[in-house]
Amino acid sequence: MLTPRTILARRVTAALDAFPSRIPVLVGGCGSGRTTLLHQLRERIGRTSAQYIDVERTATTPERFLRAVSAVSPFPITDSSAPGVLGARPAFDATLAFFGHARTSASEPATFLLDEFLELRTFESFPGLRRVQHDFVDGLAASGNRFVLTSRYVARALRLLRDRSARFEVINMPALTLEDTQDILGPTPASGNSGNSGGDEAEYLARTVQSLADGRPSYVRAVADELTAMREHGGAGPGSPGSNDPISALVALLAPEGRLAKQCGFSYELRLHRARGYGALKAILEILGEEEGLTLTEISQRLQRTPGSTKDYLSWLEDVDLVTSRSKRYSFTDPLLRVWVRLHCRATAPSEDDLAREVHRYALPRLPPQIEVPKPQPHAEPAFAMAGGPPTGIIEID
Repeated sequence: MLTPRTILARRVTAALDAFPSRIPVLVGGCGSGRTTLLHQLRERIGRTSAQYIDVERTATTPERFLRAVSAVSPFPITDSSAPGVLGARPAFDATLAFFGHARTSASEPATFLLDEFLELRTFESFPGLRRVQHDFVDGLAASGNRFVLTSRYVARALRLLRDRSARFEVINMPALTLEDTQDILGPTPASGNSGNSGGDEAEYLARTVQSLADGRPSYVRAVADELTAMREHGGAGPGSPGSNDPISALVALLAPEGRLAKQCGFSYELRLHRARGYGALKAILEILGEEEGLTLTEISQRLQRTPGSTKDYLSWLEDVDLVTSRSKRYSFTDPLLRVWVRLHCRATAPSEDDLAREVHRYALPRLPPQIEVPKPQPHAEPAFAMAGGPPTGIIEID
């Protein structure tokens, strides 16, 4: 059976193979698998026919970006795109010329895989480059070469491409399926309950992990790795209830030095620094951390700012996909990031009781139904056991 990830790869390949080729634009949050897919495409197409470029790491000045792109390119450099060009605008034009006219050694169209292409916005502070993103996408659309673009900023990508060439095809990165999650989790030790088959128990664990991780690949991988570590390092041996305890794993991952705490902190700061109104935006996120689904008026009252200024702040948060508005009520786009804000955007580090309480509060409504889950306790036996096995009538939560 084809998974959404396989279908996505085929869709991107079909877009590149069309005539004229379309330009897939892969959008999704941090850890959604965009970069992984680009590297897979490069291997599939061939390193002499496709060039991967990490725009986020190389977009410093237009001149240095041109040198970085050309220094490792498998494609011959022409005079019009020589890396020695001086001046911001000439260097950017030379880069566009290179993207537009490069050919492989077999004189075939080149393929460029541009990761985080919206980071070219960095160049807007240089003379003559106030419309750099528009010039860039227009230049790609006019080229006969093939391109795949990615961005973690969904709203910005959609706004930029709304009135551009029909060659651009925006594709949202899909959440992991149950089968994907099972593959990442790998073989699951049985709990020792003879009333349930190992297959049923593995499926129930996968459903639980998929729901708690919101289907996000990097979150699923973190929980899977933590479960493995718990089995291998003392806390929960194979066959014990704790060896299949994703809630205890999530508690550990969201501790101050935990993997997901660091990952959520990175995403939080990165997006805020790309937005305007840093301090006020943090305050709104703390307000939504306390209570989601608030209206503009309710947020402005708690922020003690006018509805007009609060609306601007909210639009800036939407611009970097930190919040989402549904029926004029605002919530976090990433539900696990909300848990991180509740735990870590405070004067002191969270205690073990805080971690257990907040993770339980987050996890309980997301678990497959008809199962009782005791609240995790610090320094106690793992709080979530699979001894009861998966209940009947399981509903997969997307």
